[in-house]
Amino acid sequence: MTAVRRHAGAKPRGGGGGAAGKNPWLAADGSKRWGETFFLLYTPFWLTLCLGVVVPFKLYERFTELEYLVLGLVSTMPAFLVPLFLVGKADSIRSLKDRYWVKANVWIMIFSYVGNYFWTHYFFTVLGASYTFPSWRMNNVPHTTFLLAHSCFLLYHMASNMTLRRLRHTTAHLPQSIRWLFDAAWILAFSYFFAYLETLAIANFPYYEFVDRDAMYKVGSMFYAIYFLVSFPMFARIDEKAEKWDLGRVAVDALGAAMLVTIILDLWRIFLGPIVPIPESGRCSQPGLAWFQEQNQSV
Repeated sequence: MTAVRRHAGAKPRGGGGGAAGKNPWLAADGSKRWGETFFLLYTPFWLTLCLGVVVPFKLYERFTELEYLVLGLVSTMPAFLVPLFLVGKADSIRSLKDRYWVKANVWIMIFSYVGNYFWTHYFFTVLGASYTFPSWRMNNVPHTTFLLAHSCFLLYHMASNMTLRRLRHTTAHLPQSIRWLFDAAWILAFSYFFAYLETLAIANFPYYEFVDRDAMYKVGSMFYAIYFLVSFPMFARIDEKAEKWDLGRVAVDALGAAMLVTIILDLWRIFLGPIVPIPESGRCSQPGLAWFQEQNQSV
């Protein structure tokens, strides 16, 4: 009888207490629970800076390459620096490489880097987008967008983690095929929601331009949502169950997600083509990947 009572009173495993048992929105793992909460609480800082100060007061009109770079760094670096000093209870007994916030940053850093370096060129050649603000660039993509994308993607993926977890808790009693259907429908809706919301949120920034803004809102947002159709369910798997991921697995998973998105985007480019008339200078002169445009023209 004593053994039974001891077993019944035992704390749940998962590296950080039983808060998740009371709240189906929260992760069972304490490190993941703290990390998701931190990234969500950190979001108002960079959102207020960018969309509550810089854009409405048109401070960007006085920005040079340096100011844009500083804006990106100030918005993004807290995601890496603050958790080093503000350590969660579950993380205090873990090495740095085993903490969820580190794994999440590594995954998002790889995924968003590939997205900026490669997929931005699909925005140029398929969606008719262009950046016209002064910036230092890599592969013709502003450094600032590499940095701000990291902050944005952290927000999107933390929100996706929590809502998908809540959905799966609600549908746990249903047959597996029905649960998959609910998952797919929610991921599709949530992906389109964030893609549309981001496009709408930066509508007042005049130096991110589109050939047809209305087409970008409606159809271009679906193109952008492809990023998250792949990434949301894949990212959610990190440390979600008892088995904990190492950084090698995190990196390989992010690269795999990035490759799948690349394939889908290029299939859109080949079979569906641009959503608006693109000037001849913006098109690929030969069949091939979108970012080979300049090389193809020079041959």
